[in-house]
Amino acid sequence: MVKNKYSIKVAELFAGVGGFRIGLEGASDVYDTIWNNQWEPSTVRQDASLVYQARFGSKGHSNVDINKVKTEEIPDHDLLVGGFPCQDYSVAATLSRSGGIEGKKGVLWWQIYRILNEKGDKRPHYIFFENVDRLLGSPAKQRGRDFAIILASLSDLGYTVEWRVINAAEYGMPQRRRRTYIVGYLEGSNVYNKIESLRDWMLFDGVMAKAFPFIKEEKSDSEFKIEGTIKEVSDNFNKGLKDSPFGNAGIMQNRMVYSVDANPVYDGTRMTLGGILIDESFVPEEFFISEEELPKWKYEKGAKKIERVSKEGYSYVFSEGAMAFPDALNRPSRTIITGEGGSAASRFKHVVQTPSGRYRRLIPLELERLNMFPDNHTLHADVSDGRRAFLMGNALVCGIVQEIGKSLYRFIYGEEPVSTRPIEMQRDACPKLEFNLFDNESEPLIHNTRKKVYTLDNTKHVLIGFVKPDNQDYFLDGGLTKIYYTGKTKSFPSTVALNKLYYFMPYIKGKGVKDLYLVRIVRIGNKAEIHPEIKDKDPRLVFELEYLESLPEYIPIKLNLFHTYCDTLLGRIKSK
Repeated sequence: MVKNKYSIKVAELFAGVGGFRIGLEGASDVYDTIWNNQWEPSTVRQDASLVYQARFGSKGHSNVDINKVKTEEIPDHDLLVGGFPCQDYSVAATLSRSGGIEGKKGVLWWQIYRILNEKGDKRPHYIFFENVDRLLGSPAKQRGRDFAIILASLSDLGYTVEWRVINAAEYGMPQRRRRTYIVGYLEGSNVYNKIESLRDWMLFDGVMAKAFPFIKEEKSDSEFKIEGTIKEVSDNFNKGLKDSPFGNAGIMQNRMVYSVDANPVYDGTRMTLGGILIDESFVPEEFFISEEELPKWKYEKGAKKIERVSKEGYSYVFSEGAMAFPDALNRPSRTIITGEGGSAASRFKHVVQTPSGRYRRLIPLELERLNMFPDNHTLHADVSDGRRAFLMGNALVCGIVQEIGKSLYRFIYGEEPVSTRPIEMQRDACPKLEFNLFDNESEPLIHNTRKKVYTLDNTKHVLIGFVKPDNQDYFLDGGLTKIYYTGKTKSFPSTVALNKLYYFMPYIKGKGVKDLYLVRIVRIGNKAEIHPEIKDKDPRLVFELEYLESLPEYIPIKLNLFHTYCDTLLGRIKSK
């Protein structure tokens, strides 16, 4: 059980630029990162640490090799998170060349184990890790051994562990990035006590299944026990067999494993590469590809066969297929890699074609958007554009962490999470454009907001919500997610059928309606959950909203209580 209902104390290992922190804080205000560690070995410049401290402050930050951090220096916490280094399993190298858990940086897994083990009866009740999808089949000589070692060692410490390989794009996010997410629950914790059937938990009832629904692939079930000491697992697990026994979704308790292959289920809004791009007039010239350089890019992206000679003197033909050139704008992007930065022609860097017909690379802000970070999160006077791209190649997709964080919260507390820190929120005083400086300009301003793919249904009902003057700035700040509180429930029309309210439009006094949102969740809540200082705990209807688009101009609406709440169709609004 988490000691303080209103605070889940988080320790973050291998923190990078704070993707776990952003995702968890976007899930709920109760996630409180009290300590974090980021150290990049074999480099003088600690760019990720610089960015992390610039965004979140230096309190609780450790920029020391984790091998040298004593466990007693890490404060007790409720949740341990981290994207432990994955160079040894990277998709940038072939699996046969991967050193697996025996590789130079793979051994850092044992620092996680050391901390959990040495915490003893004060070890965290929950753990949440991220790694590349190849972890489940690493190393090539003994498929699945590394993951079996991880599961066995966590089981021996008292954790039940579930995992999912999630491609962010398959759940509406803007990048095709497949990663393994691991969540664990210590014996006796709130979540552990809710698990009755491993199969049902993993398929239907559990934290991962609720966050990212799926349908299991037929005849993909796998059940077995991980036997022996850790050394015996290392020496013998799956030896001589061709395939890993781990499906891309599974659960392990007391070393008993149940896993399947999961096919995602999702029908929400979707983001694409084209939807995160800024207007080309704002792109610095150095990101455009010149006519002289364009043939080099086309060669790198094209199919090729090259005769080579091995170290042993044998001749062979190296071949590779063509890459999309330019990258498609109507679908999620390819996976960002650490070599995304720099102007040199590359097979793996993203290239888009602008409306004017020119080709260009992605700027750092766009790479941040593909990982669902706030705009200019990595902007720092001492960090180059190339290093900013490198940091995003190492990062995770914040939206995945946010959804798992929400689901975990629901299982711990049995209620809906609330956050005042959405994942797109700027975390410091980054330079911001004050639009009111341009009030007298006749030219319309270009808003480089992120766009989503969806189809508007004019037959769906719209809730028009009155926004009080002191809350107007909140609804006009460009944020992608909002929370709207109705008046006290005794004044809300009892005839409203909530399942008919599909869209939401905030009414700005003196202007009318313009911005359109999708209603994601309707629940009972109170204003004290966001503003505890006002002590307003009267029950209200709470609408959790997702921004879709804005109408060209404000449309005046006559506020009639009954019609405003339950008899307005989207088509009627748009036809005014």
